[in-house]
Amino acid sequence: MLKSILSILLLFSVSVISCQEKKDQFPDNALGIYKGDLIIMSTKGKQTIPMEFHLQKTDSVHKFKYVLVYNGSPRNYTLIEKNKEKGIFEVDENNGIVLPTKYVDNILYSFFEVQGNFLSSRLHFKKDTLNFEILFTKTKNKVTSGGLSKEIPTVYGYPISTVQKAILKKQK
Repeated sequence: MLKSILSILLLFSVSVISCQEKKDQFPDNALGIYKGDLIIMSTKGKQTIPMEFHLQKTDSVHKFKYVLVYNGSPRNYTLIEKNKEKGIFEVDENNGIVLPTKYVDNILYSFFEVQGNFLSSRLHFKKDTLNFEILFTKTKNKVTSGGLSKEIPTVYGYPISTVQKAILKKQK
């Protein structure tokens, strides 16, 4: 009986360790080429364009090719692994612009401001798909509420004007 319980516990421990190792393998476990359609919803209406995402190894240990392709036009970036254990990465646009990113639970997040605009990106890696999303708002459209007392602080909201979403399928 004790041997059976120990065997079950050992098997369970190996399963948990195996799952943790797979989870911690980013970006290696997400390498590939993903394709699909990007849907852009804005105040101007809805638009659909072909999109690809490429994540591939390079000759450098902590650098990966990170390519976004919109309507056949590639944007070549580099994903840099800064601290894998803490999920800290950077997307280098290879032009002096480097965006901090955070990897948590199979999702790569980024949040930045450029030319008076806030952008938030979210890349959710699943087994054979990538859910891609970018939210966009102008900082000048800030809405203020609250601020009525010390207990109710001033809150600034930013109405989202554009949402870009795609479900990209990993190519075999």
